[in-house]
Amino acid sequence: MAIPTAAAAAPHRRGTRESVLFGGVYGAVLASAMVAALTEYGHTSQDSRRYDAAWLLVTALASALAHGYAHFVAERGPRRRSDVLRVLTDEWPLVAAVLPSVVILAGAGWGWWPADRVEYPAFTLNIALLFALGLVTARWSRRPWPVAVLIGAGDALLGVVVVVANAIIK
Repeated sequence: MAIPTAAAAAPHRRGTRESVLFGGVYGAVLASAMVAALTEYGHTSQDSRRYDAAWLLVTALASALAHGYAHFVAERGPRRRSDVLRVLTDEWPLVAAVLPSVVILAGAGWGWWPADRVEYPAFTLNIALLFALGLVTARWSRRPWPVAVLIGAGDALLGVVVVVANAIIK
């Protein structure tokens, strides 16, 4: 079956809501996994927390660039230079979802709060973020409140899986 030319030339454009959900969930799970990995060896000095914050931010930016580039390559058809920038800027929710964990780690590195055991507030914040993303996007889709809460809980479960995996692996 042949694909009509007009349909083949039009790249898939994700909506803002889709981008926020996808990037937000991806970013919050990425942040939890990175915090778990970076704190695995028990380095709890202020220097190590600043290092962890920097690596988390670099990882989020690299992930956003890689994901945006993959979308750009996957969308076949005519291209304009502005399409590259558009595809990359669509990844902002991924980086935004990581920023609260970056602030928690950096704050510990700057002495705003104790540097040890800071992964637990980061995990809690990311699980709450996952729940909120699921709840809000479900409500955007006009799902009833009970269904929206279940979807939020399902998203939060992704963060819980990372926390449980961290506990088992340690």
